[in-house]
Amino acid sequence: MRTVFETIAVSFSMFSALPAPCVAWTEKNTRWLLAAFPLVGIVIGGTCWGWVLLCGWLALPDLMRGAGLTLLPVLITGGIHLDGYADAWDALSSHAPPEKKREILQDPRLGAFAAIHLCGFFLADFALWAALPRWDGPLFLLMFSLSRTLSGLAVVSFPLAKDTGLAHTFAAAADRKKLKTFLSLLAFLLAVGICLRGLEGITAILVVLGAFGFYRRMAVKQFGGLSGDLAGWFLQTAELWMLGTVCMAQYVEVLL
Repeated sequence: MRTVFETIAVSFSMFSALPAPCVAWTEKNTRWLLAAFPLVGIVIGGTCWGWVLLCGWLALPDLMRGAGLTLLPVLITGGIHLDGYADAWDALSSHAPPEKKREILQDPRLGAFAAIHLCGFFLADFALWAALPRWDGPLFLLMFSLSRTLSGLAVVSFPLAKDTGLAHTFAAAADRKKLKTFLSLLAFLLAVGICLRGLEGITAILVVLGAFGFYRRMAVKQFGGLSGDLAGWFLQTAELWMLGTVCMAQYVEVLL
């Protein structure tokens, strides 16, 4: 039980900006660290759900709701995944060979293409949250968890670009075979739960599976394998695409 608690604490200290107990990293509590990663998504989804309820209670405008839903995930995660998202777009936009792209990923400076894509991400995210016809709490709770489940699954399943970095650290520390089985089963259960939410859930799953397949092909072809920055790129891309699909599906449902 102590190891489970420490694993969750280490996962939250790594993947969120929330206060977490100070726990030393050991072989035991990092072996299943990625299994606790989806719990961060549950916290994000629950916090966003609370914000939507508060907006309804105070009769706040949709723009306020959208602003909160855009910023809360960033505040909770500390922007760790957006950092990888920005670095990945800098590298992808260079159209350089894989080795050069990997060098760009390690560059701490923010390039022009990273800034452009970050602005585009926030604009699209805000617009979609503000325009969302109907808030479905369980659906988004599961979606925030699924994106992290698939991200963890990729780390223990995809080829890695290098033998250093966070992705390699997590993959090397993990019981990869058992963790891959666990995360695959969890992803399946989450996908079933999302599909049960209706048309928007079904289309969201189709989109995120497409994004997952594209992610693997892109990581291998463009970078020679997965890295921590690319994991951040996938997580943010998957969540944005799922949100866009849900928003569109809800408008279609109204027309039907």
